[in-house]
Amino acid sequence: MDHDRTTNPLSADEADARARQLITEAYAPPYEVPTSYRDETKPSAYEPTPPVAQPGRPPMSQRATNASALMLSGSVLSLSVGGATSLVLYTLGQVDPVTLAVGGAAPVALLLAAGSLLKAASRAKAAAPAEVHNHFTGPVRQETTNISGTARGLVARTTNRFDG
Repeated sequence: MDHDRTTNPLSADEADARARQLITEAYAPPYEVPTSYRDETKPSAYEPTPPVAQPGRPPMSQRATNASALMLSGSVLSLSVGGATSLVLYTLGQVDPVTLAVGGAAPVALLLAAGSLLKAASRAKAAAPAEVHNHFTGPVRQETTNISGTARGLVARTTNRFDG
């Protein structure tokens, strides 16, 4: 159905039929979408093989992988804190600047307080003395040594006195 468009243009029905014919021919059964590809070239037996970029994350050490996961987790946490701060500031949008400052600083102050509480709890756990039970048979002699020192002035002069 060849047609000379310059002298005799197609009518709307003919143009529609021609478009449908072209679309049908384009999607006819010999049309196949490749789903895989196999490279049939033989690799060299004696030369080193060049590196090939692999999809996904590049190989890293365990320490780098842990640091990467920590950074990703931190970014999610900062996103949630930032979203909460934005919500508070949006809610407080019609109030005076002092209230806005308090509302913006509240989440940060809460995180700092929680961090110092965790740090103090871990220090208290580490400072707790371990229970020591000594069982002796026979006579026991116990000696105690106290060392006291004083430091005074801008340039400190330290004097240690041994009481023994």
